[in-house]
Amino acid sequence: MTTTATEMDFDIERRAMVASQLRPNMVSDQRVQLAMATIPRERFMPESARALAYRDTLVPLGEGRYANMPTATGRLLTEADLEASDRVLLIGAAGGYTAAVLAGIVAEVVAVECAPSALAIARDALRAFGNVRLVEGPLEQGCPDAAPFDVLVVDGVVEHLPEALIAQVRNGGRVVTGIVERGVARLASGRRTAGFGLQPFADYDAAPLPGFAVPKRFQF
Repeated sequence: MTTTATEMDFDIERRAMVASQLRPNMVSDQRVQLAMATIPRERFMPESARALAYRDTLVPLGEGRYANMPTATGRLLTEADLEASDRVLLIGAAGGYTAAVLAGIVAEVVAVECAPSALAIARDALRAFGNVRLVEGPLEQGCPDAAPFDVLVVDGVVEHLPEALIAQVRNGGRVVTGIVERGVARLASGRRTAGFGLQPFADYDAAPLPGFAVPKRFQF
């Protein structure tokens, strides 16, 4: 099989992404680095947006959904402290790229996405990944029928995490997410315990996820 000039260009861009975006920005888990250096990210994008695959920017997928920035995803997965035996709930599957990265590191991935156009890309791109289950539905609902999970990865930024989503993580399990605090987007992590809380570890923009607006308080 021959390699086209475009495929060679993508390969160069992929290596450059790891060298110039991930490593200088504390994406230090070598398993994450290797997966992101190997998996063709462009295959998880609409054809019209593949030229943006290796830029550290949001990539539009249609219906108001975006693929997260590579560095934001890499930071979240590094902070998750993944283990080979983990079952991971991924919120915001987008075109399937983050699920593919996780699939080579952990035992099982359940990836939830709400946008049909993004799901169509993910289903096609993830055909060869036997340990990934795609679920179509509201992101904020997760996948309670497959709980409990060892890790919750919210691959984007939200205003708050619903208690019903946190409840799908086992006691002692890890949570990583983007969160908006006082108008600033941050990456944060925590463990599910009796007093769950998130600790920000980096100020970083990430893909906005629908369905996570702070509930409005009732007023008389």
